[in-house]
Amino acid sequence: MQALELTTVINEQHQIHLQLPDFIKAGKAKVIVLLEDAADMQPAAKRVFGQFRGKIKINEDFDNELPDEFWLGKDA
Repeated sequence: MQALELTTVINEQHQIHLQLPDFIKAGKAKVIVLLEDAADMQPAAKRVFGQFRGKIKINEDFDNELPDEFWLGKDA
């Protein structure tokens, strides 16, 4: 396997165009796209206060201490 680094631009149609050097033989290849600034390309998800209200249930004993068996195992 051989790695080759090329620089290109993603156009408005979300396409890239590459011209490979002549020494690259025809055949299968894997393409990995590394974005220089991915933060600018992903829209930030807007958070809504209370959007998960009622979707989580916490037992009333949540704050109780855990028994020694929990920390030491069943055979303690």
